[in-house]
Order: sequence, then C-alpha cells, then structure tokens
Amino acid sequence: MFIRFVTTGGTIDKIYFDAMSQFEVGDSQLRHILAEGLATFDYDVIALFQKDSLDMTAEDRDELRRFLENDDATLYVITHGTDTMTDTAAALQGLPGKRIVLTGALSPARFRSTDAVFNIGMAVAAVQLVDPGVYIAMNGQVFAGNAVTKNRTENCFEALD
Repeated sequence: MFIRFVTTGGTIDKIYFDAMSQFEVGDSQLRHILAEGLATFDYDVIALFQKDSLDMTAEDRDELRRFLENDDATLYVITHGTDTMTDTAAALQGLPGKRIVLTGALSPARFRSTDAVFNIGMAVAAVQLVDPGVYIAMNGQVFAGNAVTKNRTENCFEALD
C-alpha cells in the first residue's frame, strides 16, 4: 500500500507569532506526525501550496485537480484548511479510480493541544477503506465530500441532511 500526501496549507501548518493572531502558513508538520505515529506504510509527501484556505482560488483547485488527474497514485490524503475544505472537495469530484480524503485541523499541529494528529490518523485509515471518491475526515468522522458542511458556530463538521 502506498499513500500520497498532498499538503496545501491551512491551520494544520500555521505558525503564530503573537497573541494578536499574526500568523503564516509554515512547512508541513506531516512528516513529523507520521514519524511520531510510527507509520509503517509506504508514502511520500508533496507540498503543493502553503496557503490559508481562505486564500485558495479556483485556479489553485484546478491545479490540484490536474495534479491528481495526471498522477499515478490512487490513494491520497490532502491536508487543507477547514474554511474552504468543502469547496475543494467539490472541485475534486469525479476523478475515476482515486480515493481522496481531505483533512486538516481546527488548531495548529504545532500546538500542544491539537486535533491534527487524530485527524491525520483518521484520514490514513479512511483512505484505505473507502470506495473511490472524495471524502473529508474531521472530528472523528468520515463524510462524503459532497454531503458535509463546516458548522462555524460549533467549530465542527456535520453531514448535510
């Protein structure tokens, strides 16, 4: 089994500089998370973007889709900011033979208390078990990528009715 991880930025990779929320999206913490988790499967990590998801454009989503279309892997975990994760999931629908799981974090991986490690683990498990398609793994759940929303009030993801 081989999983290709694609990083795009988002909170999972943010570095905060002060209490006033000055931040930048830094290098991905994914390799560290996988090493600390004693991952024994084959994988690689491709850094495609280092953006807050609010800065992701339609062109960025098109670039990500083209990358996946032309790449030879079939299992993908994509780290992404949570604010527009569902937009990217929608843009990736319909790639035949690809299992794509997007995940991220509501607090940065560099923080002592973070959901990043748990969400990465969920995404790794999900990508091995789901049928081809696009999914979002957040908050201990796996959602169909076209049937989920971020509840900003509750700060969690929920299935659409």
